[in-house]
Amino acid sequence: MEQTKLQRMKELVVILKEAARAYYAEDREIMSNFEYDALYDELLALEEATGVVLTDSPTVNVGYEAVEELPKERHESPMLSLGKTKSREELRDWLQGHEGLLSWKLDGLTVVLTYREGKLAKAVTRGNGEIGEVVTNNARTFKNIPVSIPYTGELVLRGEAVITYSDFERMNAEIHDEEAKYKNPRNLCSGSVRQLNNEITAKRNVRFYAFSLVKAEGAEFENSRKAQYAFLQKQGFETVPYRAVTEETILETIEAFEREIETYDVPSDGLVLTYEDIAYGQSLGRTAKFPRHSIAFKWADELRETTLLAVEWSASRTGLINPVAVFEPVELEGTTVSRASVHNVSIVKSLKLGIGDTITVYKANMIIPQIARNLTESGTLEIPAVCPVCGERTQIKQVNDVQSLYCVNEKCAAKRIKSFTLFVSRDAMNIEGLSEATLEKFVDMGFIREYADLYHLEMHRSEIVELEGFGEKSYRNLIESIDRSRQTTLPRVIYALGIANIGAANAKMICKHFDYDLEAMKQATVETLSAIEGIGEVIAGTFAEYMQDAENRQKMDRLMSELKVEVPETKAGSQTLEGLVFVITGSLNHFENRNELKDLIESRGGKVTGSVTAKTTCLINNDVTSSSSKNKKAKELGVTILSEDDFLAEYGLA
Repeated sequence: MEQTKLQRMKELVVILKEAARAYYAEDREIMSNFEYDALYDELLALEEATGVVLTDSPTVNVGYEAVEELPKERHESPMLSLGKTKSREELRDWLQGHEGLLSWKLDGLTVVLTYREGKLAKAVTRGNGEIGEVVTNNARTFKNIPVSIPYTGELVLRGEAVITYSDFERMNAEIHDEEAKYKNPRNLCSGSVRQLNNEITAKRNVRFYAFSLVKAEGAEFENSRKAQYAFLQKQGFETVPYRAVTEETILETIEAFEREIETYDVPSDGLVLTYEDIAYGQSLGRTAKFPRHSIAFKWADELRETTLLAVEWSASRTGLINPVAVFEPVELEGTTVSRASVHNVSIVKSLKLGIGDTITVYKANMIIPQIARNLTESGTLEIPAVCPVCGERTQIKQVNDVQSLYCVNEKCAAKRIKSFTLFVSRDAMNIEGLSEATLEKFVDMGFIREYADLYHLEMHRSEIVELEGFGEKSYRNLIESIDRSRQTTLPRVIYALGIANIGAANAKMICKHFDYDLEAMKQATVETLSAIEGIGEVIAGTFAEYMQDAENRQKMDRLMSELKVEVPETKAGSQTLEGLVFVITGSLNHFENRNELKDLIESRGGKVTGSVTAKTTCLINNDVTSSSSKNKKAKELGVTILSEDDFLAEYGLA
């Protein structure tokens, strides 16, 4: 029996470590939080029963190993994780008559900041608790941290870097390709903080909320956590919102937090309770893994039983076919839900799904519907052998440890329609009047088979004007929009092609590197592309593979014959803004939008970022006297603020 338990422990260690590595280091999920917690609790129970703890158990080794691309640094003191409970009564009893501070447990990436002589000197991620990644340059772009503070001693504090739900939704709204949308704020934040290029971090609106003061030389806090928070706030930091609680008030305070989470804009996966009395908390010491001065509270998931009615399989432009569970509607966290993503084939198999099975569902972090367990486990669900769109065969592919279903038919209508949708989007060819529904009609009627066909829709005028929702005026507006799109730039075209992993920013970098020479780009090797700053091996591989495909080249040649591609001026002396960094805010008078001014600056060798930092050359704002956050930051850092006219005159662009 003991050997059986030990074997199960070894299995759990492997499973949990892989899940943690995927979640923390690779920003992907191979199981739900519910599944992870259940397996973790099973391992913990087995360790208590056997008295054995394996050396690589996640109950004693936490977090992720720092990746190779960023410098590593050992923390001055280990960053332990917190013990946790889902019991409100256990949280109340934990206080043992003492006052506590109850705060949000934010769901982002923990970062340690060090200030010396009033300046930000260092920022390091939590990493594996012992060693983290140095992200100082990225931290300087966080939206709300002070670059300089009044306190001049050495200050070390810990906090959570997060991306709010509203910023997350805004960024996703700007991405027209459904498959390219970010999955959740936590993963987006983790990837943003650990970027090699802090210009990308700056665009993501990362915020920082301090939750712990580690060191403040010479400062006196009279043994009070509240005083520490007040001190940090005085230095200009936003601290995690908290409320003082006692055994008598904590239960109603938890309920108040529970009501607020429905509208709270910052991702949170629970609460943290800390003793207000610093000395008392420290006197309790620590276990091998947890400090005893604080404890985490995770919401007890509201589970509902329901019946699985169907699994829909939705195809995308890359061929990935995503499973979505459809079940009898149930009330969860105040709303009615009837659908939940199952993510991939691996999860379908692990849940042993079958139509008619009784399943339990919950909302991850009280927001995202998920399947918790399959009580029936019939395992009768058939993985589609053919694509739900084109009817051609499917294939299960394994990437790392995750199996996913793909349509292997290159001519699949789903791939084509999604590709055309990206092609006509604003950041690509910017053709108005072609919704996904309209494109689907045009594909079904045989009007468009490849991108070049969009420039010959006049051949089908008589049929188009008779379509529902169309008429002569709509048709004419569409043709005019298509004709306007003929005058374009090479980065727009490259992005519009829908090459896997190539976004608008990557397209610009590649085009600039090759001096906008498409033929040189077609011949580029993976090694050459990988050498471009910001272009990794994966992106280089998909780009080179696309360009070297004979059919892709033929289609590209036919498309290019329809376009007039503007080549940026690259004459000697034209790069007058080389090495300069600008931020644009507010409305403009001489440009249709900020992107138009950004394009001008980039054509002269300059950079445009989203946040004012110490590296910013100037802030362009027609309201130079406004009290906006960007103006305040510019004044704090001594960054010049210029109106649009003054900027154009100052840099010889008028």
